[in-house]
Amino acid sequence: MTTTQNHEPTLTDVIEKLDKLSTDVDKLSTDVDKLSTDVDKLATEVDKFNERFSNYQQATQWVVQLAFTLIASATITVIITSVLK
Repeated sequence: MTTTQNHEPTLTDVIEKLDKLSTDVDKLSTDVDKLSTDVDKLATEVDKFNERFSNYQQATQWVVQLAFTLIASATITVIITSVLK
């Protein structure tokens, strides 16, 4: 005759599993808090980058406008000098 072992969990087993689950949830909560902090830092860095990019774009536009103004001025000077001679 063979004996069958009873594999039903005991109250101690359930408590241990609940403790492990509680520990896992606490770890996940800590990880989520850390990720949230990291996302906030990245958002701040993106804002800084956007501001720098905007400044760079505006400076580039000013340089292009200055270059066209200088070219136009030189062209007008050459034309006026040629006409007056």
